[in-house]
Amino acid sequence: MINKNPFFRTNRVGFVLGAVLLTALTQYAGDADAQGVGVTIVPPVVVAPPVVVAPAVVVQDDYVYYPNYGIYYNSRRHQYAYLENGAWIWQPGPQGVSIETLLASPSVKMDFHDSVDKHHAEMLQKYPKNWRPADERQELKAGSPEDGKKDRDKH
Repeated sequence: MINKNPFFRTNRVGFVLGAVLLTALTQYAGDADAQGVGVTIVPPVVVAPPVVVAPAVVVQDDYVYYPNYGIYYNSRRHQYAYLENGAWIWQPGPQGVSIETLLASPSVKMDFHDSVDKHHAEMLQKYPKNWRPADERQELKAGSPEDGKKDRDKH
């Protein structure tokens, strides 16, 4: 029986050609394995924005002292400070006196800007409890102009 299918013919030429083809393909595939294909991913360059540092702002406290009551008012914080049982108390309103009465009493603008406890002993000496500004004391000694007028009208 003669086989007419060319794929099943086995002779020396076909065998050699097949072996050479197989060797060539195997060699080519072996070379492909040895060759590396590399992919390099470069991350994008990220430039950080410049850091801007604001200058430090120091806000100083300003105080008004009310000697008749021993109360300080901090105009920046809008709080009143006073000593109670040896401790400084800070509150939005004065203790034991109305704001109207306090505002009508003599007061002194302080020239220090740190905490009141550092200066209170000095302020007690400088401004005792019944302290009045110099111009008010002179008015009390001389009397008001109206008092002088009344005295003249009597004569």
